[in-house]
Amino acid sequence: MVRGKRLVLEISNLRSAYGRIEVLRGISLQVRPNEIVALVGSNGAGKTTLLRALSGVQPAKGEISFLGERIDRLPPHRRVARGLVQSPEGRQIFGSLSVEDNLRLGGYLRKDKAISEDRDRIYDMFPVLKERRQALAGGLSGGQQQMLAIGRALMGKPKLLLLDEPSLGLSPLLVDQIIAAIADLRTKDIAVLLVEQNAVAALGIADRGYVMESGLIVHDGSAAALLADDRVKSAYLGIA
Repeated sequence: MVRGKRLVLEISNLRSAYGRIEVLRGISLQVRPNEIVALVGSNGAGKTTLLRALSGVQPAKGEISFLGERIDRLPPHRRVARGLVQSPEGRQIFGSLSVEDNLRLGGYLRKDKAISEDRDRIYDMFPVLKERRQALAGGLSGGQQQMLAIGRALMGKPKLLLLDEPSLGLSPLLVDQIIAAIADLRTKDIAVLLVEQNAVAALGIADRGYVMESGLIVHDGSAAALLADDRVKSAYLGIA
């Protein structure tokens, strides 16, 4: 694999299995600086497994290069410290802690002095979190919990943010808010690899996309090209 210095992420021949069942069967993809890349496909295609493998919580074989350096042998916390941060499916917030404490935990590996400034930027992004900063996270609505999960991940100061199903279970209005907030991240020097059940919405804000099927990349290209491809539309986007 030729590691491009201009790439945030480069994966080559990534494989992963649960027992004897191979879920990732040789994945290769790239993410460039300030780019939003959508990863779409049907349930069971291996999208969440791929994000978990990138985060280091799912064993995998193959090469993962992040900001020009191999990280596939690093433990999860060292990947986070380098700027690869995931907001997982299901939010996984700390319900018994306050909103503010959840955000503080997102920056627990940081040693810089800009933590308070970054927290305030998250409050600007999601004003309802500022209003409820002392409330227990478990008492937030589903949409507010998703905002908190994204905010907590952003407190890790990511260079690449892995987002797994950020709109799952939310109302259309909240989906629009979350998608708009994700689109704005490219202006903040953050690249995004986005797994999203609403594939049309994901490709609508993405620069490029990859389509996964049975642990393989079966299509890739610009987001606009994938949205216009009749095969992709009928098989993966629910558009006849």
